[in-house]
Amino acid sequence: MNQKIKFKKTEIGIIPEDWVFDELENYAKIIMGQSPESKYYNLNNKGTLFLQGIRTFGSLYPNYDTWTTKITKLAKKGSVLLSVRAPVGEVNIADKDVCIGRGLMSIDGKNNLFIFYLFKGFKSYVINKETGTVYGSVTRDDIAKLKFPFPKENEQSAIAKILSDLDSKIELNQQMNKILEEINRAIFKRWFVDFEFPNEQGKPYKSSGGEMVDSEMGEIPKSWKQSTLREFIKLERGLSYKGKGLSDSGMPMVNLGTISHKKNFVYEGLKYYSGDYKERNLVKSGDLVIANTDITQDRLILGSPSIIPPDLGNEKVLFTHHIYAIRNKSEISNLFLFYLLKTDEYKGRVRGFATGTTVLALPEDAVLDLSFALPENGILERFNMIINKIRNKMFSNIIENKSLSQIRDSLLPRLMTGKIRVPVRVEVK
Repeated sequence: MNQKIKFKKTEIGIIPEDWVFDELENYAKIIMGQSPESKYYNLNNKGTLFLQGIRTFGSLYPNYDTWTTKITKLAKKGSVLLSVRAPVGEVNIADKDVCIGRGLMSIDGKNNLFIFYLFKGFKSYVINKETGTVYGSVTRDDIAKLKFPFPKENEQSAIAKILSDLDSKIELNQQMNKILEEINRAIFKRWFVDFEFPNEQGKPYKSSGGEMVDSEMGEIPKSWKQSTLREFIKLERGLSYKGKGLSDSGMPMVNLGTISHKKNFVYEGLKYYSGDYKERNLVKSGDLVIANTDITQDRLILGSPSIIPPDLGNEKVLFTHHIYAIRNKSEISNLFLFYLLKTDEYKGRVRGFATGTTVLALPEDAVLDLSFALPENGILERFNMIINKIRNKMFSNIIENKSLSQIRDSLLPRLMTGKIRVPVRVEVK
């Protein structure tokens, strides 16, 4: 016969009677980050990996693009990285030793995976400790004195394994998509920038003696022609909305927060809108959008193309006035257009055409007057066939990740409060 679980009340709700509700500092060592002077930073793999904040956070582990030759505060491999400045409460796990700046703290306990999921499960509880009017922040004591529910160590490990297995699969799918995307971009560059597409004998065109002709943009393959995007697309600005129209449900809406220069798909962080809109404010799966405004510190979102993926909860979604939708009026595929907008030439045009200081804006001409070599239809068809197969696999991974995330998010609060108990082995001494 199963014994009924008894619960007790705590400030975060009821938890099993046999769990301890105690301050975090009794279970982990906590270190606040401290930023080295910027003169010690580099992008050349010199010194120790450095994270200032959450800019390169992933699902579980951060990405890294900065190093420092001076270590101020070190987060050990395996420790939890917590954002202590707005947005407070975001967490990752350090998969390497990393120097941390003032936007982060390191939390290192006996079971860091469990601690990681404590912060994921009780994020609003953590945010309530946030102080500051303009820039929210938390202190070391704010976090150290937080009380959390702690089961016995073997149950902590069992809970963390269930959740981390889901997150690991999500991370694996994301890494797979990253590799597949690198393959896609390499194919595009080889075919349409280097002009080494397969000729009739399956050999690379240019290096096998394929005939080239002069154009204003340099040599291009014979029978190709120089064109501009203006001939094939038009741009449409999205919905201008008021904040009162935002809601927890309604029509999904793509805004600047859902576009990233590192991610190809609009997916995470969607807002919802319950106000009025028109058909021209809508995009559907497979459509392309680009950011026409940028207010971020690194200025890399402006002009970045993104693809509307499948399964966003609606057949169509809204897009805001900070975004251009690319309305394709030709037979050129959106896949070709997408990778064209990933080329260095296009990125250079964005930087050259950007206007403004605090807020950057992108004129339509920066996109529409981009010159490119238009291939023959047969070459485009072969490219689309290859890339579509890869893209479908990427879409499949995205949809699987959405399902896995929903399962994880459903289990998380129940596991972390003991509403669902995980069977654990009892060690016999």
